[in-house]
Amino acid sequence: MNKLSRIIIFLCALAIIPANYMSVWQIQLEAPQYPEGMKMEIWSHKIGGDFDKVNNLNHYIGMAAIKEENFKEFKVMPYLIWAMVGLGFIVALFGKRFLLYAYTSFFVLCGAWGIYDFWNWEYEYGHNLNPHAAIKIPGMSFQPPLIGWKQLLNFIAGSFPDIGGWLIILPAAIIVSVNVYVFFTRNNKAILIK
Repeated sequence: MNKLSRIIIFLCALAIIPANYMSVWQIQLEAPQYPEGMKMEIWSHKIGGDFDKVNNLNHYIGMAAIKEENFKEFKVMPYLIWAMVGLGFIVALFGKRFLLYAYTSFFVLCGAWGIYDFWNWEYEYGHNLNPHAAIKIPGMSFQPPLIGWKQLLNFIAGSFPDIGGWLIILPAAIIVSVNVYVFFTRNNKAILIK
């Protein structure tokens, strides 16, 4: 790896650090009877925002209460974020291509796991409804969108990365780009030598 690539990887790793201290994801709910809206924040280690209001509302349609202790991910995510930072520093320090490829693979695997895990949580949360709930609508599920907006009864639910999430997503995209650059630069040099 050249010096510029190593500096970029170092800066990307540095940029990820604040993600452990900021909300990573947000879920917003908007409805006519809640003009101020509600926002639930998902951090690497806790839930914030209006999740108590969301729990009070969702209990009428039979959705399970959102409780921090039900999220095993909160025990793992802070360590994964620190691993992203530490491995980035190692790649920048040694500048070996195989370390960069391993680091990029780690990012891709963590991202894939995170997307699947979040989708699975939303599916369980929106489909496993209490049959004794006050409001029952046959055939209706209340799964929030993975990303974007979705109409759920008279609510519009939105799901998006928050500041901490962007501090992981943008460096990840840059790291993948550096990985592609290093891979093709190496292959071009090999072709020129031949």
